[in-house]
Amino acid sequence: MLKLSERIMMAAEMVRHGKVAADIGTDHAYLPAWLVLNGVCPKALACDLRKGPLDNAKNTVENYGVADKISLRLSDGFDEIRPHEADDFIMCGMGGTLMTELVSRTSWLKNSEKLLILQPQSHAEDIREHLITNGFEILREDACVDSGKIYCAFCARWTGEITPHSEGYIYYGKLPECSKPEAKQYLQKVADRLKTKLDAEKKHGSAEKADYLRRIISETEEKINEM
Repeated sequence: MLKLSERIMMAAEMVRHGKVAADIGTDHAYLPAWLVLNGVCPKALACDLRKGPLDNAKNTVENYGVADKISLRLSDGFDEIRPHEADDFIMCGMGGTLMTELVSRTSWLKNSEKLLILQPQSHAEDIREHLITNGFEILREDACVDSGKIYCAFCARWTGEITPHSEGYIYYGKLPECSKPEAKQYLQKVADRLKTKLDAEKKHGSAEKADYLRRIISETEEKINEM
């Protein structure tokens, strides 16, 4: 039976049962194959920018007998997906900055029936900031350790409302609401990264940026202490 890594499983568990999922940047198509094999999705889309990974995806879906239920797409982000073809859209294994670029150019994702499931490898604050300033609501967040590295994932949907948020929210999101110890571990890593940036800013940067980082660090550490 097909087994997913911890970080990919974390995203898979956010997919809604009975919905059609599209995996953006699918590589070997393990995630959509798992969703179909386990009865989570009746069918799925496996999309990748490059032909090599899509060839790997083709082998996977044929080997697991789900080729008739998974559509393979050579696609730059969402470009080769029509709005009605999928409900839940998953992006794993790319940075938050790239996620922001792909989501920002796909206007039809602003639909309350669609769900975004995101597992950013870096700069999660970029995609969080884009979502909450463009009418999306982050519904929940999760964290896990996979091969010694800590990851987060979250799902969001469009509401059309821009909810007021604190200055540091883009760095911690809804992770403080997650009861798993990995969530606290992830946020501590975020705080440590911000402290490194603060040290560099104090030496070679601006006082204004340093003050901003101090506020963000203080807010993040307050959230950590409350967990």
